[in-house]
Amino acid sequence: MDLGMKGKTALVVAASKGLGKATALQLAEEGAIVHILSRDEQTLKQAKEEIIKASGNSLVFYSVCDVTDAQAITRAVEAAKQHTGSIDILVNNAGGPPAGRLADFEDQDWQQAFELNLLSFVRFIRAVVPVMKERGGGHILNIASSSIKQSIDNLLLSNTFRAGIVGLAKSLSQELAPDHILINTLGPGKIHTERVDQLDQKSADQLGKRLAEVQKESQAAIPIGRYGKPEEFAKMAAFLVSSANTYVTGQAFVVDGGMVKAIH
Repeated sequence: MDLGMKGKTALVVAASKGLGKATALQLAEEGAIVHILSRDEQTLKQAKEEIIKASGNSLVFYSVCDVTDAQAITRAVEAAKQHTGSIDILVNNAGGPPAGRLADFEDQDWQQAFELNLLSFVRFIRAVVPVMKERGGGHILNIASSSIKQSIDNLLLSNTFRAGIVGLAKSLSQELAPDHILINTLGPGKIHTERVDQLDQKSADQLGKRLAEVQKESQAAIPIGRYGKPEEFAKMAAFLVSSANTYVTGQAFVVDGGMVKAIH
C-alpha cells in the first residue's frame, strides 16, 4: 500500500529514541520530510544520522526542544515550517512520568506530569493547526499508553494524563474535522523500549526478583507471548498519519499483542 507520504512534512516529538524514533524512521522510509525533536542535541544528532542511514532518506532534520517550554515548542514548529513551508503531520509524544501511587506524589509532581504529558500535546496541536488549515488538512497522532484502555498498577500519573489525551483528541476530532484534520491516539502496550526496561527494573526491585524473571512473567501475560518491537508500533502509527487514512479520526487504539482485556 502506498501511504502517500512523499513530499509530506512530519514533525515527530521526543524522537531521539524509543517509539518516537521508530515512528520517525518509518515515516522517513515512506518518503516523508521528517523533523525530529528532543531535549538532548547529541542524541538527536545520532538519531538523525541513524534514521538517514536506515531509510536512505536524507530529508531528516532536528531541533532541540524541551516540550515543557512553551517558547521552545513555538521555535521548533517554526523551524520545521522553514524547511518546506508546511507541516502535514504531527506526532505528539513525551517521556512517561515517574511510577508511583497517591502517597508518592506532591503537587509539584502532578504539575510536572501535566506539563509533560498533556499540556505539551495541547501546545503542539495549537501551534500546527493553523498551518494545517492553510494546507487544507493534516494528520495528528498522540502517542499515549495502553492505560488509555485499562489502567496500569503503580502508574497513577500516567493513567491520569493519558486519559486526558484521549478526551482531548475526541473533542478535537469534532472541531477539526471540517478542516480535514484527523486526530487519533495510539497507546503502546509492552513494546521493548528503554522505558519498559526501566519499569520492569523498578518492579523487580520492589518484588525482590531478578529483572529477567519479571520480564518472563510479564511476557507470559501477553497472548502473543512476547514484547512488541518498536517498528511494529511504528507501522500502525504511520498508517494513522498517512494519506491512506482518510476516514479514521477521534479514535484510540492500542498496539499490545492482545494484552489489554478491556472491550472499549
